[in-house]
Amino acid sequence: MPTYMDVHDIPGVKAQDVVGAHEADVKIQGKYGVNYKSYWVNESEGKVFCLVDSPDKEIAARVHREAHGLEAHTMYEVEQGG
Repeated sequence: MPTYMDVHDIPGVKAQDVVGAHEADVKIQGKYGVNYKSYWVNESEGKVFCLVDSPDKEIAARVHREAHGLEAHTMYEVEQGG
């Protein structure tokens, strides 16, 4: 299954705000066969990054839309390095 890193632009985001969004993703991810693995927050730049295993980009985005409505502006397919 492909792995994706998505990028959200959320000016003013706080790390604490993202905890609930990630928990909402995890709560429904099984319904779509995805695995939201981790996330990172850069408060000073207003960026959130999510790492997810998903059959495709659209399904990963669908989980975000349904769980909390915060859609990524960009999504990259990535491979784990050494």
